Amino acid sequence: MAYTFTTLKTAIQDYTQNTETTFVSQLSRFILNAEERILKECQLDVFRKNSQGTASSGNSYLQKPADFLSQNSLSVINSSNKEFLLYKQVTMLQDYTPNSATTGTPKYYADWDEVTFLLAPTPDSNYTVELHYFYRPTSITTSADGISWLGTNAELALLYGSLLEAYTFMKGEADVIQIYNGRFQESLKWLKNLGEGLQTRDQYRYDRVRRDVG
Repeated sequence: MAYTFTTLKTAIQDYTQNTETTFVSQLSRFILNAEERILKECQLDVFRKNSQGTASSGNSYLQKPADFLSQNSLSVINSSNKEFLLYKQVTMLQDYTPNSATTGTPKYYADWDEVTFLLAPTPDSNYTVELHYFYRPTSITTSADGISWLGTNAELALLYGSLLEAYTFMKGEADVIQIYNGRFQESLKWLKNLGEGLQTRDQYRYDRVRRDVG
């Protein structure tokens, strides 16, 4: 059963049998926390995106997209050719070019902070760059129509993740929290099998995924 924002909130209250005002005011936060856990646990192809931007001459910093979650690859388009940069730690880049005035075609990149990449060497001209990355989709709590991919296709993971957050907030019984966590982990396993298994193969190259018959 797919969930909308409205039906998911109702389900959380039905499962927990809690309609107390403070609890109800936190329903969106429970769902947001569950979405965040799912997105960081499962690499789903549906949440991949390409984005082009400009690495500016003399500027060793490159802004990340607003919906950035994690990088897959970064390339510089140089004379119509894509040159992929190697991902390294900031200290390695600073050791490679201790003087930020050293310029050239960028070869390396690193996470500088939550919104910025560091490039080395500093670009010697304006370069078009292409970032392939996992993005954070619009939350079911803020989508215009109250639906989302997770609510439609990962409804069990979203439900049990939200219940786990809700019941923890309620300081509920440990055995119930354990049950919700078990259901959540089981749902994540199914989702990972889809995103990191079935979506990365085809039957032309591989046989069907086989599982033990219980």
